[in-house]
Amino acid sequence: MGKNSSKLWGGRFEGETAPAVEDFTESISFDYRLFREDIKGSIAHAEMLLESGLLSEPELIEIRDTLEAIAGEIESGRFEFDKKHEDIHMNIEAALIERTGEAGLKLHTARSRNDQVACDLKLWTRGAIDSTVSLLDRCQKVLLDRAEAFPDVIMPGYTHLQHAQPVLFSHILLAYIEMFDRDVGRLRDCRSRLNICPLGACALAGTALPTDPALTARKLGFDAPLSNSLDAVGDRDFAVEFVFSLSLIATHLSRLAEEWLIWSSSEFDFLDLDESFCTGSSIMPQKKNPDVLELIRGKTGSVYGALTSLLTILKGLPMSYNRDLQEDKLPLFGAFDTVKETLSILTPLVAGTDIKKERVTLACKKGYMDATALADYLVLKGLPFRESHRTVGAIVSYAAKQDKKLSELSVGEMRGFSELIGEDVFKILGVRNCIENYRSTGSSSPGEVSRQIKYWKKKLGG
Repeated sequence: MGKNSSKLWGGRFEGETAPAVEDFTESISFDYRLFREDIKGSIAHAEMLLESGLLSEPELIEIRDTLEAIAGEIESGRFEFDKKHEDIHMNIEAALIERTGEAGLKLHTARSRNDQVACDLKLWTRGAIDSTVSLLDRCQKVLLDRAEAFPDVIMPGYTHLQHAQPVLFSHILLAYIEMFDRDVGRLRDCRSRLNICPLGACALAGTALPTDPALTARKLGFDAPLSNSLDAVGDRDFAVEFVFSLSLIATHLSRLAEEWLIWSSSEFDFLDLDESFCTGSSIMPQKKNPDVLELIRGKTGSVYGALTSLLTILKGLPMSYNRDLQEDKLPLFGAFDTVKETLSILTPLVAGTDIKKERVTLACKKGYMDATALADYLVLKGLPFRESHRTVGAIVSYAAKQDKKLSELSVGEMRGFSELIGEDVFKILGVRNCIENYRSTGSSSPGEVSRQIKYWKKKLGG
């Protein structure tokens, strides 16, 4: 072995690695998070080596027991990482060799750090996906609880931030449940695609040793072993796909945060946020600032940045493994941490938020939100929709000049615009009538919202 014997890969080298290079190339400062996956993968690999006749049973037992002891030390904070060993894989292997000698020296048989790190990262991402799905499930259930708590509250529905049509507050909450459900679907799709075990690819070309990658895959809970060794070590599609899914989750979280920020503003004053999720001003004693919602909105940018970072790392890489891939972990970990933290705080925030019924009732009196109902009324009387639309537009213009709501106009006034309007028009005017008259699937009618709530209670197990 060369003079650089402190490195497990140092046989070809005559001198020591420059300290600046060690500082620049180390990843133990962040990939230590993979220690559970690394040890789990190493134990499965050792068990496969035993079955393949490349390791004895006593050696397997010694390796397994020592790795489990190292895991316990890392969990408790007693294990000392050394950046001269570069990463989590070499730190654990160096400790194993130091404690077991020859048995530890055999563990890396038919394995490279290239397929090892790919395996660790897939195992970690799989667990992170499961954790994210669980957090989304909790958030959906809280939204569903709030929808049940306010089944009859009518509020303005907006397009272009202008009053459009009346909707039930519970219907809006259910819309976010729908968004998060698509997020869950994307995460599960991603999990299914990543669940191919890369161990057995070694550095890039496989091995001439008698190994059984299918056995390793089964032990680690993968659906199948690799099918192409080059792709197995160079693939990070699963990381990109996961972070893309996290980016869409962050988008949905930010949309909810933005909407609730608007609704909790002094101008709208629709929501009463739990003050334990708000902060005050250093100079203005009256302030109750919705900082949590603002940070949820702001943190979305860092998740998007992680996605851009991963795509940029991958875009110019030739086959197969390149050290650039070391840089995949910080954006991956960071995006997950941000979304995990955001979902964890949003769930109790939603649970503690109330809607101010008087304020939304007052808001519903503005904006002629029953105009579409009047247009539909004329359609049912036989008027083509475009003619109906034009007629109702004229009626709204007239009502605005009179400073009246549509329901405050007389039948005679309305008949001045269309002879089709009769006394029955008052059965459809007003926001409560609008809500009661909705009938299409997925609409904001009480019946449809009740059906949707029952559907989600059954699906979410609530």
